[in-house]
Amino acid sequence: MIRVPVPLADRPYDVWVGEGAASLLADVLPAGVERIVVVTQPDVPDLVERDRVVARCELGEGEFHKTLATVEHLCRDLARAGLTRRDCVVAVGGGMVTDVAGFAAASYHRGIAVVHVPTTLLGMVDAAIGGKTGVNLPEGKNLVGAFWQPVAVLCDLTALETLPERERRSGLGEMAKYHFLTGDDLLALPLEERVARCVAIKAEVVVADEREAMAGGNAGGGAGRASLNYGHTLAHALEITSGHDLRHGEAVAIGLVYAAELAGVLDRIGQDRIDEHRAVIARYGLDASLPSGSEPDRLVELMGRDKKALDGLTFVLDGPQGVELVPGVDPTDVKAALARMGA
Repeated sequence: MIRVPVPLADRPYDVWVGEGAASLLADVLPAGVERIVVVTQPDVPDLVERDRVVARCELGEGEFHKTLATVEHLCRDLARAGLTRRDCVVAVGGGMVTDVAGFAAASYHRGIAVVHVPTTLLGMVDAAIGGKTGVNLPEGKNLVGAFWQPVAVLCDLTALETLPERERRSGLGEMAKYHFLTGDDLLALPLEERVARCVAIKAEVVVADEREAMAGGNAGGGAGRASLNYGHTLAHALEITSGHDLRHGEAVAIGLVYAAELAGVLDRIGQDRIDEHRAVIARYGLDASLPSGSEPDRLVELMGRDKKALDGLTFVLDGPQGVELVPGVDPTDVKAALARMGA
């Protein structure tokens, strides 16, 4: 079992990675917790002991249920279960579950404790870590939410034993992102160390910039927490245009290569670095092709609604100084990079 601390000044917590990590729940709950509501989905492994569990709320499958309506229903379930500010929500599932349950926990009674028990690779290396919660709108992905840190995260690797292959690949998309942020050869590590290393990378970024303060037009000076969105600007647009048929990590893999192509159009990097992006994505077993029928104008419209977009089209891009936040990108250049991807 590996412990990864997230040493935030106000709300420090630990992430535990290893087989059987969910058994630590009783040890990580805040003192005085009397009632627990488990938020999960059908067919998710039942990893949480029943002690103090007063209700089990199941969310629908898929991004179509990641909505404000779902948060309302969940908060009403918490009220019917009698949860108070002393009690705790335990989110058991993938990134959709931890996002929605975390947002409900942040909102109910203006904030109650939440423990995340991610059951997918994507959830373990990204979604459950760092306190970002939220839901989608028809106009864009994750446009409504809150920063709400968990009191602990328990990455129980036994949950991955039955993970469908496509969900495993989705997690690898986020893992490939960390490759470009650090240069680490994550695939060379055993699974437990690999997950823990991804958690440690994200924790370091989150501690330095918990609420994306550096996203306010910090071009040329790094990207802070926004660096964790490398490849995500196009990825989120692709998820919407595909009707969420694309898994998040699959879309991120395409978005990573697109970000490299756009950096090439802007003369930030050379062809060798673009080729490296394609080679790494292939090594992770991921596809870098745009879905057939992708419409450049629609993708540009959706990318313009991205949460980072404070000054026109805004991207996290590679460059001579590493990954940086680049605002005000010309739509002509955005479309030129899409053309390089076959759009």
